[in-house]
Amino acid sequence: MLLRFPTSVSEAQECLAEESVPIGGATLVWATWQRDGFPQHAMSLRDLPEANVIGRETLGGAVVLNRIDDRLPDVLRLAAATIGTGAVRRTATVGGNIVGSALRCLLPAALVLDARARILEADGVHETDLAEVTAKRPLLLSLHWREPVASAYRKLPGEPGGPPPLVVATALHADTGTGRRLRVAVRDGYDVLGGSAACATDTDTAEVLRALRRQHFGDLPADAWTAIGDQVSDLLSRPAD
Repeated sequence: MLLRFPTSVSEAQECLAEESVPIGGATLVWATWQRDGFPQHAMSLRDLPEANVIGRETLGGAVVLNRIDDRLPDVLRLAAATIGTGAVRRTATVGGNIVGSALRCLLPAALVLDARARILEADGVHETDLAEVTAKRPLLLSLHWREPVASAYRKLPGEPGGPPPLVVATALHADTGTGRRLRVAVRDGYDVLGGSAACATDTDTAEVLRALRRQHFGDLPADAWTAIGDQVSDLLSRPAD
């Protein structure tokens, strides 16, 4: 296998033209390659600056999970900290988790941030939404969003050998005028659901939960609603900027 490490977007495009298989930390694909055979060409984005950005409103696809720290919103930092073991987090990447993993533990966090994705295709760099990223699995360069007022994340305990643990992510955003918007995402099994509700500074938790249940999340289990209620109550109780 010829593994290339492009240092520019144009080099990465050349790799795509050669049908190089993108890899991150390869934590998910290594076993498959050992079983089915290694690709002829592969590439890693670890040396590509555009894929290694970290900031309050941006995160590169090649960033390994243990580099996600308090420079980023709480919802992303907390989500990354729950993924795998320390050894996994030192090698697994953001792009590998969102694009290459069936669990996609970072996806709920990215959804509540209302993130947009920059992807690389054969004809250049494009911006798209997360729905296209998860459906088409392109080469993810980075995620970008507007910094929320506050955010939270919780992964509920799961049973060994059972379905993926239920995940609840929330973020409170400044909206037009004096209002705010609360975004919620839930991973239930392998499905990730997202929704939002407008809320003024004096809106109470019960009113927001009714709106979310009516519009987006009516069929969630009781423990999911408990987690959502706890997070919504906490976020709405924080003082507005």
